[in-house]
Amino acid sequence: MAKPIDFITKLEAKVRQQLKSQRVGYLLGAGSSYLNGEGYPLAVNLWDQIKDSITDVSRRADIQAKLDEGANGIEHALDLLDDGGAEDTPYRHLVTTALAKLFMSKAPPSTLHCEFVRRIAERAKPSVNVFSLNYDPLIERAASQAKVRLVDGFLGAEQSYFEAAVFEEPIGHYRFSRKGQVFSPKPQVIYLHKLHGSLGWYECPTNGVRRCPFSTDPPLSTKRLMIPPQRRKAADTMFQPYSALWSLFRGCLGQSSDLINRLVCIGYGFADAHVNDIIIPALARSNFSVLIFTKTLTDPAWKFWSAKTNVVVVTETRCSLKGQLGPGHPDLWSFERLAQEV
Repeated sequence: MAKPIDFITKLEAKVRQQLKSQRVGYLLGAGSSYLNGEGYPLAVNLWDQIKDSITDVSRRADIQAKLDEGANGIEHALDLLDDGGAEDTPYRHLVTTALAKLFMSKAPPSTLHCEFVRRIAERAKPSVNVFSLNYDPLIERAASQAKVRLVDGFLGAEQSYFEAAVFEEPIGHYRFSRKGQVFSPKPQVIYLHKLHGSLGWYECPTNGVRRCPFSTDPPLSTKRLMIPPQRRKAADTMFQPYSALWSLFRGCLGQSSDLINRLVCIGYGFADAHVNDIIIPALARSNFSVLIFTKTLTDPAWKFWSAKTNVVVVTETRCSLKGQLGPGHPDLWSFERLAQEV
């Protein structure tokens, strides 16, 4: 292991250099919305915060029983209760509704997210991709407050509708030159891909994928588009709007002409296999790096990612600089610090 002082100095310098580089994309996990308890809850705390709002006593007891038997969190418990069929289970529907109610009741401060979107937009040439695993609307609200243009796949003023093609439409203006009309892309655009759905998103049997205001319930007889259970996450990504969003995620890492060379992962603990399975193949690219910023990593996740020579891992208790192991960092793993660094 490297000497602590020398290692931390090199780590901070490398992180600073990577964050200021070109072709940087971002992957946001729950830790980026936690805000030291003032934001949205982490997965480990979800069940305690939603269980009392699940009025179906029998099914609530079934979920609790799986947790008491050793299920590793609400997602694992729901997996154990999932019959594997094509239709949603009642358990998943109850949990999704309870999660939405919990999130709708919260109004976290947006100062840090405003700073984050403002800083990444200032460096976008001409745009920057943000992939989020979160259901909350912090990025959208921050972009609106900071007057940063954000494209999230939806069009329309009321009951907005999903149109994947908007991610491919160039934003800019034409100017005249001696060679004729020349298109100039507009810089400072954030493309937000919410890979697991979002508060406010729903699917209508007659009108397709829609979005209502984040603080209101979707219409009756519609399905919320939030996918908490682990097994369902993998299965549901085959359908719209998820199929389009995940295709764009794969493309940015290895299948498009506008590749991301650095993926900055904030607050994601690398516990979702279907997310990791898209990132891992990109490690074979010689010009691709992953930067992982999270408070903790499980031992299996740490063992896998810390050994990679094109990965930087920053946690509170241990860090890795492209395969070189060192001590933890007091705050470089946190969204609060990174919002001022990007």
